[in-house]
Amino acid sequence: MTAKRLNLGCGTDIRPGWVNLDSADLTGVDVVHDLDRLPLPFEEGAFEMVECQDILEHVDLVPVLRDLHRILAPGGRLRIRSPHFTSSAYHIDPTHRRAFSIRTLDFFVSDSQFERDYYFDFHFSGVEQARILFHKTRGQPWNFLVEPLFNLHSKLQSYYEATFLARMFPALNVQVTLVK
Repeated sequence: MTAKRLNLGCGTDIRPGWVNLDSADLTGVDVVHDLDRLPLPFEEGAFEMVECQDILEHVDLVPVLRDLHRILAPGGRLRIRSPHFTSSAYHIDPTHRRAFSIRTLDFFVSDSQFERDYYFDFHFSGVEQARILFHKTRGQPWNFLVEPLFNLHSKLQSYYEATFLARMFPALNVQVTLVK
């Protein structure tokens, strides 16, 4: 099987050339599957890219990440966008099970700063990108400056999350790309 791209939990975000998976049988969805039922209906190493936008906050994280690791090809990318722990969207949606810090997914990376990869029987090789995303609207014009500032370095991201700044400038999402 040739490696492909998977749009996990696509909803109405149908991407041509991708395998679009959702639990709802919507127009354009290629595979209808509930993420609470594992394993996913794909072979090991089937995908070079898996996109998870606004999905992982709704599922049992460890088993789903384990199965996503399984279906990723060696060197494949898992791009994740989920609510930051300061996001009002996390608290509003009753289906959200968790929110994320910029470092939450580091626990699933071998040799991360937390040195906790022994908790899991799978590991990603690294984090390619980690960004904190902010609402950018006319009502919050300062976020056009805040987002690039706090994403200049991982130490600034950690400082932001550990101080009053996270309450003063609440974030929207974290966006992290893991490499298998």
